[in-house]
Amino acid sequence: MTDAMICSGCGVRIQTEDPNKPGYVPERALTRDEIICQRCFRIRHYNEVSEVALEPEDYRRMLEAIGERPAVVVMVVDLFDLEGSWISGIHRLIGGQTLLLVANKCDLFPLDTNWHRVEQWLYRQAREQGLAVSGISFVSAEKNVGIDALIERIRQLRRSSDENVYLVGMTNVGKSTLMNRLMERWVAGEGDKPENIRKVTTSPYPGTTLDMIAVPLGDGGFFIDTPGLIHGRRLIHYLVPEDLRRVVPRRRLRPKIYQLYPGQTLFFGSLARMDFLEGPRQSFVCYLSDDVRIHRTKLQRADALYREHAGELLSPPGREGIRRYPALVRQRYHVKKDEDVSIAGLGWIAVKGEWADLDLWVPKEIEVAIRESMY
Repeated sequence: MTDAMICSGCGVRIQTEDPNKPGYVPERALTRDEIICQRCFRIRHYNEVSEVALEPEDYRRMLEAIGERPAVVVMVVDLFDLEGSWISGIHRLIGGQTLLLVANKCDLFPLDTNWHRVEQWLYRQAREQGLAVSGISFVSAEKNVGIDALIERIRQLRRSSDENVYLVGMTNVGKSTLMNRLMERWVAGEGDKPENIRKVTTSPYPGTTLDMIAVPLGDGGFFIDTPGLIHGRRLIHYLVPEDLRRVVPRRRLRPKIYQLYPGQTLFFGSLARMDFLEGPRQSFVCYLSDDVRIHRTKLQRADALYREHAGELLSPPGREGIRRYPALVRQRYHVKKDEDVSIAGLGWIAVKGEWADLDLWVPKEIEVAIRESMY
């Protein structure tokens, strides 16, 4: 056992005994300049991923150390999947630390987005979560947008040069990609070369980072990437990799508008279903990945359509993924004008009429929220 070594990609402690446990490295690989575990090696070079046996409470215990000394906590949320991004009780985990909210994936939103309005909307959403944030920054870690402004904001919030900066967030919000972007720019600003900074392993699959990864900032403090918290309320945790690639958007959102009468149904692949029960004829604007097929039908035909075409005409999930996807369960909602119906991990539907009574069919494990409209 090599107790002193950790994987530079995911932060887990290196071990050479059991290939089926986190941190495994063949002994012959211990002489390499950069030591990464077998799991990180497969993610980086073969785009493979394997599940690990870490529980949500394991992640939460790691974060409790944040409150031990003054720090800046950078909480990353996925702007596309805000309801799936909030860390419940984050204020209790970090104590009274400075909290900066970073909204990632701004590149997915339409070019005419009013970012000031979205910023004010985010402040209201944060207050509803009981969070007092010291600022909001919009970034795209994938497209390298907003990184310099974020670094400047972090430097302004640090009260001393040896204060640590923690990056926290749910799995799959782009946290590790953002960590790499920040380190590239930060070390360049300190006169070091970006190629000298070690890279955190990134992938589109949840739970890549397994332990804390600390990178010195050169002034006595550390930038610390923490494992992503996992909860079962997001749809993405029930998808096979092939379907996950279709559901998580990679391109700018193109809202799809449907004029519906009561008695009509929208299927979002086989992932979810919306029945329009009562209300005036109105528009429903759908913000989803372009790779999720939306199918409109009459309510009276909806049950039969799902039985006959789930995993085929209605996809994703595809034929393989539908086997592990949980059953859809009906939930009834009364929605008013200028409210969104948000399905954690899938996207949201903006209601544009005065009111609507809806049945939402989603797995019982998935969170559905009725919220103030983002637009």
